[in-house]
Amino acid sequence: MLAGKRILLVIGGGIAAYKSLLLIRLLKGAGAAVTPVLTRAGAEFVTPLSVSALAGEKVHEALFDLTDEAEMGHIQLSRVANLVVVAPATADLMAKLATGRAEDLASTLLLATDTPVLMAPAMNVRMWEHPATQRNLTQLKADGVRFVGPDAGEMACGEFGPGRMAEPEAIFAAIVAALGGGPLQGKHVLVTSGPTHEPIDPVRYIANRSSGAQGTAIAAALRDLGARVTFVTGPAVVPPPEGVDVIRVETASQMLAAVEAALPADAAVMAAAVADWRVANQGSQKMKKDGSGRAPALEFAENPDILATVSKGAARPRLVVGFAAETEHVVDHATAKRARKGCDWIVANDVSPATGIMGGTENAVVLISDTGAEVWPRMAKDQVARQLAERIAKALENS
Repeated sequence: MLAGKRILLVIGGGIAAYKSLLLIRLLKGAGAAVTPVLTRAGAEFVTPLSVSALAGEKVHEALFDLTDEAEMGHIQLSRVANLVVVAPATADLMAKLATGRAEDLASTLLLATDTPVLMAPAMNVRMWEHPATQRNLTQLKADGVRFVGPDAGEMACGEFGPGRMAEPEAIFAAIVAALGGGPLQGKHVLVTSGPTHEPIDPVRYIANRSSGAQGTAIAAALRDLGARVTFVTGPAVVPPPEGVDVIRVETASQMLAAVEAALPADAAVMAAAVADWRVANQGSQKMKKDGSGRAPALEFAENPDILATVSKGAARPRLVVGFAAETEHVVDHATAKRARKGCDWIVANDVSPATGIMGGTENAVVLISDTGAEVWPRMAKDQVARQLAERIAKALENS
């Protein structure tokens, strides 16, 4: 799968460094050559001997190695690889690259390279959520750096939340996708995301609390498996992922038109929270109070059913996945929705305020298919996305 590819693997300092050994085995097993770079902090968690034994190559640690630097070795290292992978990517390494600092071999390589960079962050949840780290993340993404993870879960420090490095298998899948491979290579997947805004007048609109986080994560996960992704998004809080074809809309009618224009596709994942109704008598000017105490009478019209239109249309994708955001009887309502809409799967969740799911970082879903209801544990939305993307890849492979 990766025969002839060379990966420059930078191993940062952190307990997650042990996972880099498993990642090396996966890469070598797929035919890739791995050139390891071990930071001083990384060497506190894994030994140069173990890294070298698995990679089958010399481990590079020092910037001023006399043998290597005679030929400007740090420049050569940074440019002969097909992909630079940083796993674990500590807060320090992210900060150095985001601010252009080159203080050691790893940071110098990252600054000197013109090769694509993929980072797998790993740090304490407070460090990950700190505004400085989030600013660095935003800057690095704007600079074209790709990311996989982090996952949410229990950490070595005893805290719980986002910050765990993605599992080696997930990093491997992201590497394959970054190098133009993956099980969805050559496939086109359509994803909708975010809310729609239905205008009342030029100032006001009807909307919902969807942030677009789950749809964005799904688009990124499908991209990482090699798919060409068309991402139709309403006015979401979460920005769209890099590396996908983004189409921005506001209303349900605009979303339907964009979806139909994007077909044909091999699969469609309809994760958008589309408003069921629009205002039929929307005002051309801002509506004002007239002192009577009476609110203006709004007349509502039903919006087009995008999921049913796609599921039953002539250009129907091989796999259509709908979403059902419910507040009660989740499985029953979602099962009925699947039959009514004609889609293959429904991803259902409970978005009652007490769950914290709508607008939050985690999700707890039930996958409804013709085989029944499959309950998934509560996990980070990125993890839900990767699990769903892998399921989609298998379904398309077997269809």
